[in-house]
Amino acid sequence: FLWQACALLFCFGFFTELIVKVIQQNMGGIKIEEWRKTLIVNPFLLQWICYEAGFLICAGVGIMFVVLTPIIGMCFCVCRCCDNCGGEMHQRQRKNADCQRGFYTASLIVTSIFVAVGVFIAYSANHNVSIQIKSTRRFINTNLRDLKTLANNTPPQIEYLTAQYTTAKNKVLSELDNIGPLLGGRIHSQLEKEVVPSLDSALRMAGAMRETKEALENVSSSLEVLQEGTGRLKASLSDERASLSNTLSDPACTNGAVSHTCNSIRSTLSQLEASTDYSRLADVNHALANVNNLLRTDLSNIVQKGYSSFNDTPRLVKEQTKNIVSGVKNMLDKIGTEINNFAKMFPVEASLANFTIFLNQEQKTIESYYPQLDQMDFYRWIGCVAVLCMVVLVLAFNVLGLLCGTCGYDNQSTPTTRGCLSNTGGNLLMAGVGFSFIFAWVLMIIVTTLFVVGGNVEKLVCEPLANRQLFKIIDTPFMVHPSKKNFLPGMLFQNPNIDLTLGSMYRECYENNGLYHALQLETMFNINSFLNRTVYNKDLAKVFESAQVDLQDITLLEQAGRDSLINFANSGIGYIDYETYLTEINKGATLVDLLSFSTDLEAQADQLPRGALENALKGHASSIRQIHKEQVVPMEQAMVIMNSSTLSQSIKQLQRTSSDLPVRSHAIDAAEYLIIHNASHVVKQETKGYTQKLVGYFKQYTAWVKNSLTAEVAQCKPISNIVDSMEIVACSFITDSVNTFWFGLGGCSILLIPSIIFSIKLAKYYRRMDTEDVFEDGHENWN
Repeated sequence: FLWQACALLFCFGFFTELIVKVIQQNMGGIKIEEWRKTLIVNPFLLQWICYEAGFLICAGVGIMFVVLTPIIGMCFCVCRCCDNCGGEMHQRQRKNADCQRGFYTASLIVTSIFVAVGVFIAYSANHNVSIQIKSTRRFINTNLRDLKTLANNTPPQIEYLTAQYTTAKNKVLSELDNIGPLLGGRIHSQLEKEVVPSLDSALRMAGAMRETKEALENVSSSLEVLQEGTGRLKASLSDERASLSNTLSDPACTNGAVSHTCNSIRSTLSQLEASTDYSRLADVNHALANVNNLLRTDLSNIVQKGYSSFNDTPRLVKEQTKNIVSGVKNMLDKIGTEINNFAKMFPVEASLANFTIFLNQEQKTIESYYPQLDQMDFYRWIGCVAVLCMVVLVLAFNVLGLLCGTCGYDNQSTPTTRGCLSNTGGNLLMAGVGFSFIFAWVLMIIVTTLFVVGGNVEKLVCEPLANRQLFKIIDTPFMVHPSKKNFLPGMLFQNPNIDLTLGSMYRECYENNGLYHALQLETMFNINSFLNRTVYNKDLAKVFESAQVDLQDITLLEQAGRDSLINFANSGIGYIDYETYLTEINKGATLVDLLSFSTDLEAQADQLPRGALENALKGHASSIRQIHKEQVVPMEQAMVIMNSSTLSQSIKQLQRTSSDLPVRSHAIDAAEYLIIHNASHVVKQETKGYTQKLVGYFKQYTAWVKNSLTAEVAQCKPISNIVDSMEIVACSFITDSVNTFWFGLGGCSILLIPSIIFSIKLAKYYRRMDTEDVFEDGHENWN
């Protein structure tokens, strides 16, 4: 492979520039005269010679072979006719004759085997061409079918893209139909952070009023019981103390033994006294009357109305944005109409239908040439087989000559007495030599022609096409046409300045992207600007920015409720001396426990002698027990009620509530002020978020449309498949088979030279000679 070795010595840049300049000259890109003026020395010719050096050398060898082979053959024939060059039918005696014959036989056999291998390779390549030509129909049908599929699927895909606008539109319409819960709910959620705690506080105040009433009623009733009981208790204890004092004045108490006991009892009389004075406690009836008057106003219901009014925000929003929603819906319908009209502006379906008809017609036209192609291929196959038959004929003479010569050779026979079979073998070998001279130069013409054509096609077309360097060459600016920077957009769109190249289009189609992106159709009709102008319409945002939501109709707390809170603060519960109440009720009813006092009194009476004094003292003890039972016990029960933890907590809670009333009333006022005066900021903020959500649906739609047009709609893989199929058919099938054919045939042609030499040498040992060497002693030795 001398041509490959030489071609690889030079950089691929020479080849690239070579092809560029060749195409430019052939297609008018550069005029030869101008090119010669710009260059003093023509490097193009030098580069061409350098690259083609291998081909030129091999072609020169082939031409020399073609020229010299018939000349040498003619000279050889003339020489042998003159009994020279081995033409004399006389074989000289050689001591190593058998060795030479064996060497020539073996060499001819090996040469014939290699020739047979070359014939088999060439025949296989020839047969492979026919097979691959037939399989080309499958590539054609597959590519045409893929193109039809591309043409048939594109209109439904475009219709699907436009139809999906309805999905985004319906989603937006659903949002608009629910603008009350959605936008109103967002506004409500932002305002409730201030409003709901204020209303909750007012609602708790309503509960506190009811609890206050109950607490005051308990305090009032208990206070009446204690005041009344304290008066009776004081009178009873006073009477009992006086009576007991009279008893102790009895003369019996003057006796020495009794006087001590009487004095001891007399010293405890001061303990028979009430410990509390509930008359000092202020009356709560005025505060209770005020609270009862306030409870006539149902504050809880008023607060619930405030809740309802505030929770009615979604309805207010829906009512006040009714006209805006209607306008937006009309705008969406208009956008849908514009999208449909835009899709109908381009006769895609009609054009693709015509393209499908064109493909069907072309397929029929191509199929109509199949019989002619098969006939031409048959003629080609026959011609190649005929060429191989030339070699097979020579090979047949060599094989038959070897068989006849070897089988008919007799060591005991002299050159003049060799048998007919041996002589026939020699003649067959010489016949093979003659046909070799006749066919060798013809074969070399075929080999040289196919070598130059096939080799250059492989190096100049197939290899650049395989590594895609051919696209870079074709895409060189101003190469194909002198006035067009890029020929592909110039041919398709009459705009050569578009940055669209054959290589970029092939890459996009090879990755199965859409034609819109592969052909850069955005330069012709920019779908981005259209979608931004129609679907993502800034007027939509402006419409919602102009929305005015007035929340002044929301009333958190009616004036009656506010007055109720103020009057509750002024009801007097804040002026009650709760500490005095708690201090008094924590005291006992008497200074001393009457039961213990009566028990001690009885014990001391028992120490006295039996008599009237003892009985009188025991009677006083019984009276004291009776006072405890009838008067002290009810009072203690009333004090237990007043002193209970619930009542204490209620009084303390009332005390705190009375101090918090102004703060809570102010919180409600602040919440109402927020709704009436500062809600516009919240409305604008939430309206902006709501609008962004609506616009987000259209952004998703436009992004999906762009992505679909780029990667999914009209996927142009069939176009790159056509290029790949052309490479496979032209290079892998045809060119590789042709190169294999000339390689096998060329090997056969070259091997004919040693075949000629070995056949001529070996024929001398098989043919019958006219004369032979004779020795004087009569002994002949041909071994």
